Amino acid sequence: MDTSSARATRPGSAATSPTDGTAAAGPPGGGAGDPAPGGAASPDDTGLLPRIAGRRRRGLLALLGAVAALSAAGLVLGLLSWAPDPPVEPRTLTVAESERLAAVRVTNYRELRAGLHVTVGDGATRTELMGWIDWSRPLLYLDVGGPGAGPQRGLLQATPTALVIRPDPAAVPTAAPPPLVPPTDRWRLHRLPDGNALAAVLDLLFNLSADRPESAGALRDAGARWVAQETLTGGPMDVFTAPLPAPSTTATPPTPPSGGLPRYWVDQEARLHRLTAHLPGAGPVTVTLNRTDRPTLRPVDALGGRPGLPRELTAAERNRLENIPARLRARGGATVTLNAPVGRDTNLRGAGWLSWTERSAYLAVADLGVPDRRTLLRRDVAGWSRAEVPGAGDPERPDRPPLPPPAGTAWYADRDGDESGRLLDAALAAGRVAPPATVERLREDSLGDRTVDVVEVASGANRLRYWVDRDGLLRRVELHTGGGAWAQLDLTPGPVPRLPAPRRAAGGAR
Repeated sequence: MDTSSARATRPGSAATSPTDGTAAAGPPGGGAGDPAPGGAASPDDTGLLPRIAGRRRRGLLALLGAVAALSAAGLVLGLLSWAPDPPVEPRTLTVAESERLAAVRVTNYRELRAGLHVTVGDGATRTELMGWIDWSRPLLYLDVGGPGAGPQRGLLQATPTALVIRPDPAAVPTAAPPPLVPPTDRWRLHRLPDGNALAAVLDLLFNLSADRPESAGALRDAGARWVAQETLTGGPMDVFTAPLPAPSTTATPPTPPSGGLPRYWVDQEARLHRLTAHLPGAGPVTVTLNRTDRPTLRPVDALGGRPGLPRELTAAERNRLENIPARLRARGGATVTLNAPVGRDTNLRGAGWLSWTERSAYLAVADLGVPDRRTLLRRDVAGWSRAEVPGAGDPERPDRPPLPPPAGTAWYADRDGDESGRLLDAALAAGRVAPPATVERLREDSLGDRTVDVVEVASGANRLRYWVDRDGLLRRVELHTGGGAWAQLDLTPGPVPRLPAPRRAAGGAR
């Protein structure tokens, strides 16, 4: 027998099928299951590669575990050794910082307007103001809310010399931005008592603007300091402490408040973004300015309305003014309504008639501060007379006076009419003589559905405005009053009833 055949059939030889049968099952022509060259078994056949991969995975996991343990140990050591940065100590201002702080009011003046959110007091006495300030006019327009708003709750407009409010006791306590186009009715002149918190805040807001910078050296001498750097919505800010700004009419800074020097948050362009202070009578005050919220504001009629661009009259406008007396006499008279904020805290409302042909006027006038009383006011060629009668109805919209004048009512002659009387005198005079040649046109406006030209006559301390429609008819007369506001007499030209003279009390002049 061939020995090679014997070896091939010998049990346990390489030709014998292994116990799992895999060697004999290889594909014809060789392949992955073929023996390695020289008859050695491949690593896959012996299980070497899986063992190597397993050892590598175990080594990698061990390495990652060691790294994690070292990181945790480092974090613990870092936390145990960490200490907060030491607080930044206030310091004196650098020259650049003092000049930037000194320029804050000029920046406000040049940028004209800004949005406002002001908080006055805290807790149950807190008052919130939201709206805008226009330093170029100057004018404030705010919504007043918060639990401490009291009788000022509602809308507010103010100049440095006059304050008008539109009370709304039913408004929600939280303040919100007022409507850009303000309501036209129910505004009244309002006087804040001395020491009032709101008065102190309004003064502060107006004083944040000036046409020239403060003295940088004076700020340093007054104790101005740099105290911190913070980031607000407007970006990074330097926080300074410095005295409150002095009013533009004085050069002396106000007395420092008891709560310490106010804080100013100022950016690198000398724009103020926040101010905190402690005002006498008001307590803590926070003023936040929105430098990007800058709408054009419209003063209400009681503060003069839109300012316009004064200019000389054109020939056509002057011709309309010259023909006003003839046109008014042709109409005979007018139904009139009076809205007169006069004095410091007196608000008159009236309704009635005037006659250019009879040269007389007759009105019922209510003082909003005395709602249960009406004054019957009569003007004719003999002068002024008035009678006091009980009031009824809404004093904001008083009824026209009774015709004929009530019998048994005591009438008293007045030697001089008040500011509402001056308005009536001007309206009656317009039926006889045209406005003087020194008049200038302020603006175009509207009254109801009519387009009008608003012209102003300045004569000494007296300022009168005439609203003349395109038909040459007088529609409104305005008078600048001693309370810093404007009173209006609105006219609807047309036929009016006869206005008989009342019976005056004997010797009743007063």
